[in-house]
Amino acid sequence: MDFVTSALLVSWVAIALLALVVSGLVRQVHQLSRGGGAVRTPGRVGVAPGSPAPHAAELLAEDRPTLLLFLSPDCRTCVRVLAEADRVHTAADPADGTGGPAVRAVYADEAAAATHSVPVLDHRPDLFTAYDAIATPFAVLVAAGGRVVRSEPLGAPEALHDLLAELPASQPRSA
Repeated sequence: MDFVTSALLVSWVAIALLALVVSGLVRQVHQLSRGGGAVRTPGRVGVAPGSPAPHAAELLAEDRPTLLLFLSPDCRTCVRVLAEADRVHTAADPADGTGGPAVRAVYADEAAAATHSVPVLDHRPDLFTAYDAIATPFAVLVAAGGRVVRSEPLGAPEALHDLLAELPASQPRSA
């Protein structure tokens, strides 16, 4: 077999393989356009507002709203959110009921080095599952009665203040 015949044979094999790949892609596009594919609209994450908070007796402060922060020690945004939550936590005065909510930091594994006054719960992957905390930082605001007010991932420390604005009007909060 000479060089030209070999080149033609290899070219036809390549064209046949390319045709198979393209036909597979066309089949997938048709399947997706009919809605039969694996593409689904994302559902809600976190515990639904109004639902009772899981593990409430263990996690929540008595007669005060509580902010649960699900964090990761190697997440830079988590560190910034925790610093902002520390300011909220230190502004809260449980003695007279003024200030912000109680704050709890929850880690699935080992917690970051403590440089704050926020109580930490580490090695608690069960809480991540119970609260459907799929990403970090993730915040859950729980009213004094033990019902979830709001739960969502936080993209920045400023989002923490938007979340705290959801506290019921009867609940005192810091400015």
